Amino acid sequence: MQVDPGSVARSTLIPAAALAIAALLVAGARARAASAAVPAAPVGPSTQVQFSDYSPLSASAEIMRRLLSPLTAAEVERSLERSHERLSEQSIDLAAERFALYVPAQAPRDGYALLTFVAPWDEAWLPEGWAPVLERHGMIFVSAARSSNRADPIGRREPLALLATYNVMQRYRVNPERVYIGGFSGGARMALRLALAYPDLYRGALLNAGSDPLDAGPPSPPPRELLERFQEGTRIVYLTGKYDALHLAMDSASEDSMRDWCVYDVAAEVTHGASHEIASAAALSRALTALATHVRAEPAKLAACRAAIDRRLAARLAEVRSLIDAGKRPEAAKRLEELDRRFGALAAPQSLALAAQLSP
Repeated sequence: MQVDPGSVARSTLIPAAALAIAALLVAGARARAASAAVPAAPVGPSTQVQFSDYSPLSASAEIMRRLLSPLTAAEVERSLERSHERLSEQSIDLAAERFALYVPAQAPRDGYALLTFVAPWDEAWLPEGWAPVLERHGMIFVSAARSSNRADPIGRREPLALLATYNVMQRYRVNPERVYIGGFSGGARMALRLALAYPDLYRGALLNAGSDPLDAGPPSPPPRELLERFQEGTRIVYLTGKYDALHLAMDSASEDSMRDWCVYDVAAEVTHGASHEIASAAALSRALTALATHVRAEPAKLAACRAAIDRRLAARLAEVRSLIDAGKRPEAAKRLEELDRRFGALAAPQSLALAAQLSP
């Protein structure tokens, strides 16, 4: 059954839910056109492989829980009920997918490191010059085909990355403390979303010339237990060219938001002489070294920062309640949507209760 995204969007508090519905209704979601340009893929040595194992972490319901804001997820569920559709168990048909895989010749004693790479192009390749760096770091590289900037994030890009990670970990002895997600340009923005939503899987993120603030909606903060794990145990490394002014500015905004959201295990690497281009071998080596160098937050500093977030959230919730009590429903709905985007799952279940009060 086809859902008319326009009719859904006009009837919801969160119009973006229509896109998530289209991506999650049926298995094997197709790539959706987008305005973003897709760079040409660099060619390098790798093996093209096919995977067959599915993970509970890539299930549609779990992706909704972790990657959609509560109001958006609730609207998806309501729309499915109205259309008498059921959420697909998995949105990816692995039989139709291919992945680029590079495995170093020598396995480290404590297990391989793993970098799952989200590319902005459709082809799956190991970037030129990366193989010797991966050998030195004992790091497996895996990247999905047909996962470009044109592909739907919820229906394709994010579950493909999760499935790539899972299948490699099933086949090779991977050190769970050295599992990383990375990407270039638009793929780096997807990597940050996955690192935030899956800190129990990824111990760090390599953001090569692409990033967002943590409360950009997307990404939105995940449930509290996941956010706290992200704050305490995820390493973020920005890697951008010196002459890539746009993405350096995006990195700066993202780094500021990290501090606002109590994430202190952050490093920034600038590649001299580079513009908006994928990392050179030398830049990659520096970034991988930085990725493995964790900086733990001081407990008192972390506790104070979390308390400040809770105070900001309480104030926003109180503002929406006051607007509802005053009969200012349109303004209350607007403020609630902003709150949902900024605070995500931290605001639930209060945000869902307020949304119910605003329902016709």
